[in-house]
Amino acid sequence: MNERPILRRCVACRQLLDRRQLWRVVRDHRDGVLLDTGMGRSAYLCPTEDCLEEARRRKRLQKALRCQVPDAVITVLQERFSPGTGVSAEAN
Repeated sequence: MNERPILRRCVACRQLLDRRQLWRVVRDHRDGVLLDTGMGRSAYLCPTEDCLEEARRRKRLQKALRCQVPDAVITVLQERFSPGTGVSAEAN
């Protein structure tokens, strides 16, 4: 049986994509804002520098998650563009 992809929309460019192609930012009720893991309100972002910059500039993650997103989260996402740093990380 062929499974249909689960689609999510990038908060920056508004493109509808398979959620496996997007970065997930989660507002967890206990641990603050997490990347890629956890339960809670989620926002999705294309893994491109343009979308990250647009989301940062227009505060799209804050609006989608309905909370403040720490600068550390944006920094970790920016570091993912550097070679050798494809690590899932958490930021409180």
